[in-house]
Amino acid sequence: MSFNVVINRIALAYLSVLPEKSHQLIKAKCHALAEDPFPGQGGDKELLHLEFKLYRMHVGRSFTVFYQICERDMLVKILEITTIDKAHKLYKHFQG
Repeated sequence: MSFNVVINRIALAYLSVLPEKSHQLIKAKCHALAEDPFPGQGGDKELLHLEFKLYRMHVGRSFTVFYQICERDMLVKILEITTIDKAHKLYKHFQG
């Protein structure tokens, strides 16, 4: 049983302006969330300790994807795609 993956418009717009190689790498990793969105082996996914369940996934050594999982609806929502450097600043943004 797989999840549906949806991507926020802002994240999609960011993705669309990246170089093709980065675009394809991030796209493939996001599609892979449909089969296994939860943290586990490999260490590229993590549940952040915030007021709500927010996950982050590193893509290569350059990008971070923030997402939520709605198990009841079998849905993964991509909220943000950014560089790893900017991701650390966004942690506070997601805290409220």
